[in-house]
Amino acid sequence: MKTLDTIPTHKIARAGKLVETGIKVGGNYLKYYGDKIIHGDSGTSKLDRNNAKDIYDGLKQLKGSALKVAQMLSMEKNLLPQAYVEQFSLSQFSVPPLSGPLVKKIIRKNFGRNPEDLFDTFVTESVNAASIGQVHQASKNGKKLAVKIQYPGVADSIGSDLALVKPFAYRMLNLKGNETEKYFREVEEKLMEETDYVNELKNSQSIAQACQHLPGMLFPNYYAEWSCEKVITMDWMEGQHLSEFVQSKDYDTEIGAQVGQHLWDFYMYQIHHLRKVQADPHPGNFLIDQEYRLVAIDFGCIKEVPEDFYHPYFELSKLENLNNPKKFKALLEQLEILLPNDSVAEIDFFTTLFLDMMRLFTQPFHTADFDFSDPEFWEAITNLSKTFAENPALKKLNGSRGSKHFIYINRTFFGLYHLLHDLGAKVKIDNYLNFV
Repeated sequence: MKTLDTIPTHKIARAGKLVETGIKVGGNYLKYYGDKIIHGDSGTSKLDRNNAKDIYDGLKQLKGSALKVAQMLSMEKNLLPQAYVEQFSLSQFSVPPLSGPLVKKIIRKNFGRNPEDLFDTFVTESVNAASIGQVHQASKNGKKLAVKIQYPGVADSIGSDLALVKPFAYRMLNLKGNETEKYFREVEEKLMEETDYVNELKNSQSIAQACQHLPGMLFPNYYAEWSCEKVITMDWMEGQHLSEFVQSKDYDTEIGAQVGQHLWDFYMYQIHHLRKVQADPHPGNFLIDQEYRLVAIDFGCIKEVPEDFYHPYFELSKLENLNNPKKFKALLEQLEILLPNDSVAEIDFFTTLFLDMMRLFTQPFHTADFDFSDPEFWEAITNLSKTFAENPALKKLNGSRGSKHFIYINRTFFGLYHLLHDLGAKVKIDNYLNFV
């Protein structure tokens, strides 16, 4: 794969790259309409493939938060055309890496020494390049290590990158009014945290220590002496990426259920016991070892769950509250889904909309065991996503509602549901209580 010697870091250069990408997409549309006139309507699949490739090719040159957005969108399998999901999924662990000379320069800048002087061995060719950093194999004192190096300028470009995508987000998510800023601040703060490897080191050590007793889970050790704000060093962990494991289908139903149970227990333990959670459950953050244990290797995105959000959020999952209109409405008000200035029509619309959504989305919490491979459940989830995306009434109303904490908590659950569905897992819902 071609390596990169430079990354656009100035906002003008990054904006220029996006404009260049936009021109390519415009050309794809012109070609599409030309073909349509000549050959008739042949569908948009080819257009989607061309646009997805050009957009991804542009984002992977920018890296950072621009590519992170693609990574997040790759998990929205029910909302995006398949061509976009396939292309954007590459951002999880298949993007052009930095060149060897640039890698050495970053190590020298942060440690004052070349990597071959800092470690006993250091491979300048990366083994995994993603949105914010890339991983190199190294060794020290007989230990096999993974050294994650952050791309230059990532933190400095987050604000300008988000400013560029805001207009698209407003249209796609139907956001209106000044209150939308709280959502962008939440995303910006989380992205900034992901660029602080000192903070990630603390989070990684804290969650690994708190969760090490959970069965079927493995965590690397982390090394502060070879880590800093832009570099983090941990044990090299052997295993197969979760996505590759799922695609291989080289396991039976019981193994899928076993891995899924480990994953479910890990997330429920974090949310309900630690009140903080690894809020980026995409398959590039997990490995499966030869004993089918789940190896958690990335804690850059950690979401604290405040008590005043946690309690009403999980009260919504209880059947007795779903069946109690007065209580349900009060919970929606606590969670900022129903707003003080809402009209009667808005109150009725959003109460009905969220009641339907919660009855479906909380089904796993209403039984002792839940099968995430259930085709009826998954079809309903898919249809619900389409309803949100295509509902004409919703497009006429202000979509700027809900606590800012919904962004990453909902992202966590949607990502977790997707992983469990891919594994074909049937899990025991309250099993995590055995480890509290």
